[in-house]
Amino acid sequence: MAPTVLLAVLALVALVAPGLGVAPGCDYPAHRWCSSRDIAAACQVESRCSSLPHPAAAPVQLSLYYESLCPACREFLALKLFPTWLLLPGEMLNITLVPYGNAQERNVSGKWDFKCQHGPEECLGNMMEACLMHEAKNFSTFFPVIFCLESGSSVTKNLEACLQIYAPEVDSGRITACVQGDTGVALMHHNAQLTEALDPPHQYVPWITINGKHTDELQAQAEASLLGLVCQLYQ
Repeated sequence: MAPTVLLAVLALVALVAPGLGVAPGCDYPAHRWCSSRDIAAACQVESRCSSLPHPAAAPVQLSLYYESLCPACREFLALKLFPTWLLLPGEMLNITLVPYGNAQERNVSGKWDFKCQHGPEECLGNMMEACLMHEAKNFSTFFPVIFCLESGSSVTKNLEACLQIYAPEVDSGRITACVQGDTGVALMHHNAQLTEALDPPHQYVPWITINGKHTDELQAQAEASLLGLVCQLYQ
């Protein structure tokens, strides 16, 4: 039934039989029942108001567990994840980055010590990116910088240049202080806990979860056509 016809029917009902089928809390004339979702709810006619805007769907949640110097991780982030993020509206895709991967941690005299798959430089890169996220806070601010680092010649030596291009408002000194202090260690320990809590446990990197789940099929789809996968899942 067309909205105009429906409004006419509702108005007729209101005139012929006042109070018939009208919710007790509805103090609005019939011609306004479908004018907003709040009024339709108060008058209990939501199911009859086809013209009401529907709430936006929840964004697809993607989490990337990676290592800063892992070639396959860098390729996925730079060539698949970042372009997809640029192409899609912000409400469609929510990304979480967890730089840790196959690293290992151990408690040495009360302090966490980390060993990374690609050596100490990777541990530094992981911590730099974790500190960047911590200091910049806003995803749209730090993700282009991480893209710049991961797609460039050096993850650990280009921070200043990448910040100048993509996020000049972020203080590199605060990131350096984070890396050299207790905050960086705490952030890496947190990433270790997130990675170790994966179910099923991660077997390789990059390790991708979609809406909190990981399957071989989802991983393959994300690596083959991430844009297509997100568009398919976003309802």
